[in-house]
Amino acid sequence: MEQEMEYSKEYRYIPMTTLTDGVGQMVAQDLFCLPIQVVNVCVVGNPSVENEWVLVDAGMPKSADHILDGLTKYFGAVHPPKGIVLTHGHFDHVGAVIELAEKWDVPVYAHQLELPYLTGQKSYPEPDTSVEGGLMAKLSFIFPNEPINLGDRVKALPNDHRIPIMPGWRWIHTPGHTPGHISFIRTEDHAMIVGDAFITVKQESLYKVLTQEQEISGPPRYFTTDWEAAWQSVNILKDLEPSLAITGHGLPMFGEDLRSNLEKLVNDFDQIAIPDYGRYVDKHLH
Repeated sequence: MEQEMEYSKEYRYIPMTTLTDGVGQMVAQDLFCLPIQVVNVCVVGNPSVENEWVLVDAGMPKSADHILDGLTKYFGAVHPPKGIVLTHGHFDHVGAVIELAEKWDVPVYAHQLELPYLTGQKSYPEPDTSVEGGLMAKLSFIFPNEPINLGDRVKALPNDHRIPIMPGWRWIHTPGHTPGHISFIRTEDHAMIVGDAFITVKQESLYKVLTQEQEISGPPRYFTTDWEAAWQSVNILKDLEPSLAITGHGLPMFGEDLRSNLEKLVNDFDQIAIPDYGRYVDKHLH
């Protein structure tokens, strides 16, 4: 008998949004970015054709209807996908995964190291409200860090970097923000979906989150616990020479603008990304 899936009791609607909420963007062939409140979900393929697409990440808590409405707005009839793939298990990337997985009756895939946070075994470290950066960081105490339980619905991605339901794409282990954080690259054109390995908005600033003012940034500071690994992950992504990147937060970035900004982020990671102070900051990294 299939195990019942459940969120932690802390998963409730969080009233935060941006000016781009619900404004989707086709960033490349078969690659669509849909902002849901303060986070992006991605569509690989065409939702108007059954079993011909994949959802990457699953938005904020209580956002299932918002995601479905957005998909319907841009694609018309929305048929069940081949499955859902997660970059990581933080609350704002799995907030609607249970409702959507049940509605569509599809599998969920994630990295092996992320499974404890997705099967009710282990909580993430507490968000660091003391971290330098802005009001969003100070408000992070309201963000849930408890695990959800997807039971046997969630499957570990294979070790050979294939994504069974996303032919032509490969996963890359990009830890730092979480132990099992992964990013995705399409072999054909080097399009990337990077989750929170790096982002294109200063996520600690409430004003910049609201306005979506674009600037390259490291992973959200209040939830990142291993800055050395995060730095290495950004360097790996830069060396893969992405043509475009859909990030977990902020607007997609393209071409030379992306490459030059990534180069700057890697070179100045200790200045741009790593906070001057905070619970998880190792001073020797500066």
